[in-house]
Amino acid sequence: MLNIIFIGAPGVGKGTQSALIEKDYSISHIATGDMLRENIANGTELGKTAKSYMDKGELVPDSLVIDMLKDRIKKDDCKNGFMLDGFPRTIEQAKELSNILESLNYKISAVIDIFASEEIIIDRLLKRGRADDNEETIKNRLKVFENQSKPVLDYYSDKAKIIKIESIGTPEEVYAKIKKELDVL
Repeated sequence: MLNIIFIGAPGVGKGTQSALIEKDYSISHIATGDMLRENIANGTELGKTAKSYMDKGELVPDSLVIDMLKDRIKKDDCKNGFMLDGFPRTIEQAKELSNILESLNYKISAVIDIFASEEIIIDRLLKRGRADDNEETIKNRLKVFENQSKPVLDYYSDKAKIIKIESIGTPEEVYAKIKKELDVL
């Protein structure tokens, strides 16, 4: 079972790389935002509760996301493993995730820290052309990401293999670096 946490700033290529990993290793890609939307769309009890927070413009509490995640990783499509994208973002979330995994007798195989220079990320995001992607907001998002991700990486430093991958080159070249690391786990 291959269980991965995927950490990377906006614009480093997490989406591209996670799709390749999912396909090659037959593991499920779990993005917390997608998981929330799916629960809401399916009208689950957890989804209804999450929607009540979102309708008020509030953040969905960690405990609710954790409960959804616990349900999600028990599904058949996670029998070979899973890749978490966008979670955990904080030490508290990481600790809760550890508790869940321990209760299921699972562990994190690796944390992939995919990174690129600020200049490369800004360039990539500006080329995407989204309305909320201007240089100032991008720099702010990168600062928030950096402040959140460093403690999470530190938390996992003695709990899982940390794989640092610089997102430079073609998507195929970046993936080759990731695959080389995953194949030895």
